[in-house]
Amino acid sequence: MGTGVNAEVAGVLERIADLLLVIGENPFKVRAYQRAAEAVRRSPHAVATMTRNELIKLDGIGKGTSEAIFAIAETGTCTELESLMAKVPHNLPELLELDGVGPKTVQKLWNHLNITSLAELEIAARERRIRALRGFGEKKEEDILRAVRVYKNRSGRMLVSDAEEIAREVASTLVPGTYSYAGSLRRGRSTVGDIDIVTIQPAQKVNTKIREIASEMIDEGLKKTSFFYRGKRIDIRFADPGEFGATLMYLTGSKEFNIRLRERAIARGMQLNEYGLLNKQNGEMTRCATEDQIFSLLGLHFIPPELREDRGEVAAAEAGTLPVLIEQSDIRGDLHAHTTGSDGLLTIDELASTGDVLGYEFILCSDHSASLGVARGLTPEGLKTQAHEIEITNRNHDCQILAGIEVDIMTDGSLGLPDAVLADLDIVIASVHSQLNQESDHITRRVLTAIENEHVDIIGHPTGRLIGRREPSAIDIPRILETAKERGVAVELNASPHRLDLDDIYLKTAHELGVKIAIGTDSHGPGDFAAMRYGVTTARRGWCGAHDILNTYSLPGLLDYFR
Repeated sequence: MGTGVNAEVAGVLERIADLLLVIGENPFKVRAYQRAAEAVRRSPHAVATMTRNELIKLDGIGKGTSEAIFAIAETGTCTELESLMAKVPHNLPELLELDGVGPKTVQKLWNHLNITSLAELEIAARERRIRALRGFGEKKEEDILRAVRVYKNRSGRMLVSDAEEIAREVASTLVPGTYSYAGSLRRGRSTVGDIDIVTIQPAQKVNTKIREIASEMIDEGLKKTSFFYRGKRIDIRFADPGEFGATLMYLTGSKEFNIRLRERAIARGMQLNEYGLLNKQNGEMTRCATEDQIFSLLGLHFIPPELREDRGEVAAAEAGTLPVLIEQSDIRGDLHAHTTGSDGLLTIDELASTGDVLGYEFILCSDHSASLGVARGLTPEGLKTQAHEIEITNRNHDCQILAGIEVDIMTDGSLGLPDAVLADLDIVIASVHSQLNQESDHITRRVLTAIENEHVDIIGHPTGRLIGRREPSAIDIPRILETAKERGVAVELNASPHRLDLDDIYLKTAHELGVKIAIGTDSHGPGDFAAMRYGVTTARRGWCGAHDILNTYSLPGLLDYFR
């Protein structure tokens, strides 16, 4: 599938020119591709929609490069690029991605030091072999090491909670109301790579403050400034107030979503870019201060940032069938919290007081069962004592504590507490905490057996993943959701930023099936309850409305549902 985007076509042409330089090709041929790339970037019209005659009329494009442009627009590559890629070592083109490392430098590194990969380059720089090359020296070697660090950091992702904290600290240098987060942070993904911020403040003022906090400046400019802060890359884009919406739109959506919108614009005789919408017939640019303007001009209802992943949201926005997504204000309580009864820090009374402060109607006290080896759990006797304590506590608080348990699902699917004990509780969460590496059919049957138990109300953190630390189990989630639907069992969205389990893809499936979702922060201390916002954001990414989420029910309605 072709991109149809001038900047991307130009990027491929520039890569061809660079590789031609690396292999020492005729400079006239190199210049032909460089001029073609410049012409494509300058063109106010999408080259993918132009005829061959129209393309050749552009200054800088000839017959040969026009054929390459058509191929690139259609397939993302062309014969010339494929031929060049076959002539150089497999990993060599990656070196061209490094800031400050051009084709001439790559040519010298390859010819004189036989460096053909990023790993080999880093080793050579650390061993101080690069400085010995003629025309390089110690400073160039240090610049290359810095460029390697910048490039490697691009693939490192962080938890959304860490990204939010870092972004908040950086944004403290900006005037409130003049900026917005963009990228995957604004879309609410569970992990974030680089942090993107769009601001209407003048670059000069912002850059002065950024230099004071940055651990390393990557690039400083009037349109964009990039730097490292706390080991993470931050990109700040400076937008004119009249173009803020277009820039924010451009930097928020996933690559696939942005392509979908650009294709829609082309089909309507327009070109969408970071400044607004260009009318291809008369050349007039409609600059867009808000995202609403762009959606309106494209014949779409507003698409919330969390949905901009190209999962059917554009078609729904056209048809007017986008869901009304859950809001933080819809939440009436938390459906997973631990106390000193197992491995939490709060007493029952402190749990209720926390709920009062949060304005909650209820919090589910779901301590671990004694069967769970990793946590100090409750025995049947301990549960009876706790239930009595809950009853007394509830007399003195607006937030009512629900008597529950997070019971362990054993390896054979049985539960860690007897049915007679579970029958006396308000709500029962059943979770897998051991043998998470079982093969798919085994662990799936294990959870299905628990779902069949009449006393189980919620399946806790269904995949067992710990983001960046433990992969999800091989459990067959679609099968789990189908059975949960049949049995009227809810599935948890564990809101801890370390889990966010279920993730948005499966939440959308649950939404479509009508499976109810219970958001639980899995709080073990007072600071953990703030994670509810990550649960709400993830639910929004899964197309969930308030009616999909049990936390939006009134206390009587919630208890009626589980009865």
